[in-house]
This record gives sequence, C-alpha cells and structure tokens, in this order.
Amino acid sequence: MSDPTYTPPKVWEPDNDNGGQFASINRPTAGARFERDLPKGEHALQLHSLATPNGVKVTVMLEELLQAGISQAEYDAFPISIGDSDQFSSGFVEINPNSKIPALIDTSTTPVTRIFESGSILVYLAEKFDAFLPKTQPQRTETLNWLFWQMGSAPFLGGGFGHFYKYAPEKYQYPIDRYTMEVKRQLDVLDKQLANNTYVAGDEYTIADMAIWPWYGQVVLNTVYEAAEFLQAESYTNVMRWAKQIAERPAVKRGVLVNKTWGEDNEKVPERHSAADFDGKVL
Repeated sequence: MSDPTYTPPKVWEPDNDNGGQFASINRPTAGARFERDLPKGEHALQLHSLATPNGVKVTVMLEELLQAGISQAEYDAFPISIGDSDQFSSGFVEINPNSKIPALIDTSTTPVTRIFESGSILVYLAEKFDAFLPKTQPQRTETLNWLFWQMGSAPFLGGGFGHFYKYAPEKYQYPIDRYTMEVKRQLDVLDKQLANNTYVAGDEYTIADMAIWPWYGQVVLNTVYEAAEFLQAESYTNVMRWAKQIAERPAVKRGVLVNKTWGEDNEKVPERHSAADFDGKVL
C-alpha cells in the first residue's frame, strides 16, 4: 500500500490488509454471504438504501412525487448498513445481485418488480407516475443525456476523488491530482451547461437534477467529502446557484434525511414509513 515502486504481479491476489474505511467488506466475489430476509412495510414501494449520494437520488424523487400530490408514491424506506455488510444478505442480494444501494421493490405489480441501479430506479418511477421526465423530444433525450452523464461521471468523483481525498488510509498526490483534475473538468462541464439553463436539462426540473445534485450539488455545498475549498467550488458560479436552489426544495430537504443513520437525531430519519417521520426534524 505504501510502496510507490509497486510492480503488479502476473496474477493478482487480494491483499487482506489493504486498509481503508471499507476494506473489511471488500471482496472480489459476488453473492450473498449470509441468510437474512428484508423487513417489510405496508406500502407498495419498498426502498432499501442509505443516505449516500446514490441513495439520496431516490429518496428525493419519492419525496418530490409526494410533494406533487401523487399519493401512490408513498413508500417504506429501510436502512442498509454498508459497514455492517447488510448489502450482502440473501434478501438484499435477491433484489440487487450487485449488492449496492439503492434497491427498490414494487409490490403493486405481478410478479413483484425489483429495480436496482439509481438511474434505473429514477426512470422507473418517472415512467410509473408520469412525472419529472419529459414525454416529448428533444427534451426527453436531453434529460436522459444528463442522467447517464451522471451515471458515467460520478464514479470518478466518488470512487476516485472521494476515496483518495477523504477515505484512503494514506494520501498520495498522484491519484488525488488525477481525480481532482477530472472532477474539476466535470464541474466545468456542468457549469457551462447551467450558464444558459435554469436546471440541468433546460427550464424544467427533472430526474437529471435529482441524479446530479446529490453528488455535484452536495460537493460544492461542502456536505460531501468536505472538499469545497480544495476544489474551489465557489468559482463554479452557475453550479453553486443551481445547487443552492435545489437544496431549498422541501422534498429535497426531506429526501436527504431518509435512511440517514449518522448525525444528530433531529437531522436523520433512518426508517421512513409516513410523513409523520419528519416531525421534529430540521427541514
């Protein structure tokens, strides 16, 4: 880990002492590691997630649907503790064989529909409830362009920059410089797009904003990785304007609390079953 002269062997073998906050759960194999059923609630939509940026995408979407008066979008949300390996339970793997949050079950269909990958969940909910995804061209494709931009770009921000800047047990300039360069390029892409658009895909708030804000909006607002100063976030004036605008939406204020298991009690809603779960919370 600490040897800068490391030469890859001909055949890779896992290092069981590779350090890092999540090292104990990382393995090069997939599948369930233990038997455990998932909890169940009373609503048709059952979300199993955590309030990381990928999880926040979906809770914001669900809260926005409810804010729009779509009562059929009521849902139960249960936390998945990544550090405790909940994502490797047999119940969770059944709905997401990739063992990543978020994962959603829709019990209103026959058979029950499982939906995993945050982008897929956003599209599913948008189409199911006919909301936040334009039906006509070119607006529909432009929204999907930016949705998939986020899906392809955010791993460089999260697994790349976020890991080496925030979570890696040792700090190395090369990976931090490499991923910082890419993240700043992405922020510049987004800043240029927002220079002439109220929202990411145009004048309409869509699932593209809901996908991008939890990553890039929270990064510039310094609520993810605490790297806003390092990235010179204030210089991306259009991103900053958009990020603050989205952060003030009531549904977003609720969505960021759902499945949050850390922090003060009035700033988290580990499980969510109804609007009453937000009573007494900081919104």
